[in-house]
Amino acid sequence: MTLGPLLLVEDTPSLQLVYESVLKTAGHAVRSADDAASGLSLFRTLQPQVVLLDLMLPDRDGLDLLRELLSIKPDTRIIVITANGSINKAVEAMRAGAHDFLVKPFDEQRFLGAIGNALADAGPGPAAKPSGSVTAPPGEFTGTSEPMQRVYAKIRSVARSMATVFITGESGTGKELCAQAVHDHSNRAHGPFVPLNCGAIPPELLESEVFGHVKGSFTGAISDKQGAAAAADGGTLFLDEICELDLNLQTKLLRFLQTSTIQPVGATRARKVNVRIICATNRNPLQEVRRGRFREDLYYRLHVVPIHMPPLRERGGDVVAIAEAALTRFAEEEGRKFSSIDPEVAALFQRLDWPGNVRQLLNVLRHAVVLNDGPTVTRAMLPIELHHELEHRKEEMPGAPRPNVTLEGLVGRTLAEVERLVIEETIVRHGGSIPKAARVLDVSPSTLYRKIEAWKASD
Repeated sequence: MTLGPLLLVEDTPSLQLVYESVLKTAGHAVRSADDAASGLSLFRTLQPQVVLLDLMLPDRDGLDLLRELLSIKPDTRIIVITANGSINKAVEAMRAGAHDFLVKPFDEQRFLGAIGNALADAGPGPAAKPSGSVTAPPGEFTGTSEPMQRVYAKIRSVARSMATVFITGESGTGKELCAQAVHDHSNRAHGPFVPLNCGAIPPELLESEVFGHVKGSFTGAISDKQGAAAAADGGTLFLDEICELDLNLQTKLLRFLQTSTIQPVGATRARKVNVRIICATNRNPLQEVRRGRFREDLYYRLHVVPIHMPPLRERGGDVVAIAEAALTRFAEEEGRKFSSIDPEVAALFQRLDWPGNVRQLLNVLRHAVVLNDGPTVTRAMLPIELHHELEHRKEEMPGAPRPNVTLEGLVGRTLAEVERLVIEETIVRHGGSIPKAARVLDVSPSTLYRKIEAWKASD
């Protein structure tokens, strides 16, 4: 239910009449303007909660008008309308504070759905916080460093819009925690949050995992399967390692984003779903576009609001706060009596590079808790790999001699054993990141995941 009329700023008379008709039929009151000047005048008079704004206006750039409207009334939900060839402008508008965007041509359901979402979210925004104040972390994050404060602010800002969020950052920095926090702070929090790791699924099965399949559509399809997109209906679909998607599937994902419809493998009919997309990668997505491995149009469709997760080495004292919180949790889970971290260990944690980021830190704490019984984590309790890393850093200092690399350790082993040793060592050297190791070894991450699962089964 609206708190006043919607404001429509559209300079094409025929479209203005169509939009007004659809809105009034759906029970919305609406006032219209055909240029930026009259739109601004009506906005000052009406103070509407929701504005529909065409970005192509005869007397002024729509982006400039959007920024002025938000400067007057920051909690306004602005839905921008743009032509199919101007998706970049829509992306820029989202970054400037738009709530959602519509790309012509769009259908009535998409139109009214965008307005419904905006109205559900309309109302006063959160009170401004004093400059320099520290906000509590959203979701399951720990830490109050300045880089993370910027992440928290962006999560809260974007959560209640319908904008697609594109999360980047090294492996282990908490990209899925970020996606979960965006979902939990959105008006979709009551709906499902469905994560899908695009790098952990063989390419030939990925389409079925995303869109589902019907019984008998291919060998092994013994029953109907609901895909992740259908499972996320009414909620959020999180596509992790999005840059690992096969180019053919990227085309189908783009069609899904444009139409909000899915067609399971082997199905004869498509169906509508209402899903918000959040995606993540530890690669540079624009670089992947330039290399021809990621579609440019899909990149611009997804890369609307970017959030970059800082590596642990840039988060200052957060490393100690995360370690202390993890120690308390692990001690309770394992039935140990740990209660503190030795100051020497805390200082050491802040000096390390942490190539595996938070995931590596958690593994170190888990190792210490499982193999010892407190009450204080000391340097002697840390895994040997951490001591090796310290030695490696000393060796990498200017003027220090570099160790000789030989094949001595591989002589006499089978080819399968050599392959496993090389893969495991590469993964370790890249902080536990399988995608990074896969790039070095020039194989698909899914290949490494399958080999690791096979080794676990045979051990």
